[in-house]
Amino acid sequence: MPHLIEVAFKGNRKDFFLWDADELPPVKSAVIVDADRGEDLGFVHAIGELAAKRNAGAAHGYGSAGATKKARRLATDEDVRRATELRGEDEIARRKAMERVTANQLTMKLSDAEWQWDRKKLTLYFTAEKRIDFRTLVRELASMFRTRIELKQIGVRDEAKRLDGIGRCGRQYCSASWLPELRPVNLGVAKDQRLSLNPSQISGACGRLMCCLRYEHEFYVQSRKRFPKEGKTIKTKRGEEKVIANDIFRDRVTLRGEDGEQRTIPLIDLRAEADEVGTSLPVGTGTFAVVVDVEAEVEHDFAEVTIEAAEDDVPQATAVPDAPGSGDGESAERRPHRRRGRRGGRRNRSGGRGRPDGGSSDGAPPGGSAEPA
Repeated sequence: MPHLIEVAFKGNRKDFFLWDADELPPVKSAVIVDADRGEDLGFVHAIGELAAKRNAGAAHGYGSAGATKKARRLATDEDVRRATELRGEDEIARRKAMERVTANQLTMKLSDAEWQWDRKKLTLYFTAEKRIDFRTLVRELASMFRTRIELKQIGVRDEAKRLDGIGRCGRQYCSASWLPELRPVNLGVAKDQRLSLNPSQISGACGRLMCCLRYEHEFYVQSRKRFPKEGKTIKTKRGEEKVIANDIFRDRVTLRGEDGEQRTIPLIDLRAEADEVGTSLPVGTGTFAVVVDVEAEVEHDFAEVTIEAAEDDVPQATAVPDAPGSGDGESAERRPHRRRGRRGGRRNRSGGRGRPDGGSSDGAPPGGSAEPA
């Protein structure tokens, strides 16, 4: 039976392969693996049981389907030297491609370039906020580099993961060092932890909310379940008092009576007072349940869109939709236009029911349709 190994490539990209030899390759050793219509070089990241466990749980794993691509052999010193030279040419290729992007006046940012080890394919990673028609760009790049060109759109969080860096904590980005998958982070996570909602203080280098906001979220949610809700009026031995604040770290509750007097009382004492007067206080169950805002998650999620073309190929796609995780870009499917109401400023306008230039009020140009460009 072939062994399962995990191989790492440039930009924190990892994949799983089958190893036919009886003896597993050492961790961090260079291997030649099957790639798209050719071969590529990577370094062994995990083997044995660890590789099988990661294959079942990691975002790039195949799960029960299993890997199908194979690792051919251990790389020689000459193979490693050749790969090192290619890594030095990646930035040159990115700069040349960026010149063509500027010449074609395309609003896209080329984040990185990666040559395949056998030079049969060049992958360009980019981010964009709007739809882009780069058919001309693909032809020019294929003619310039004399190889197959792959343009891959990624989100800004994936860009930070690929380029790597140091966060405000002084350590390597979690997404680039150990985080198995980029889970969505919404503003409700910061609110639950009573953090500042200033974007400059809770955003990472990618411009999105920091991934580490989720690390302690479970603790805050579980801890607050033991306390009465802030702003709620409860009955104690002093009468009706309003909950002003909860200190989940010191297990204290701040109350304000009807006379305006405030007091801070330990939670255990407040629970005893509530039992005396027959008031029920919430009791922590120890479970973790979070209501997820789907629309907020979509804002920070991501997807990859790939367009390929060989030197003489003509791209079939007319445009590439934005990655959902790009944030401010338009969605792949546009919503239908809404017709303006009667208070939309139609009065005293010439050209019938529309604009003075004869266009309709729903945004259609004169003599044309409302189809978005």
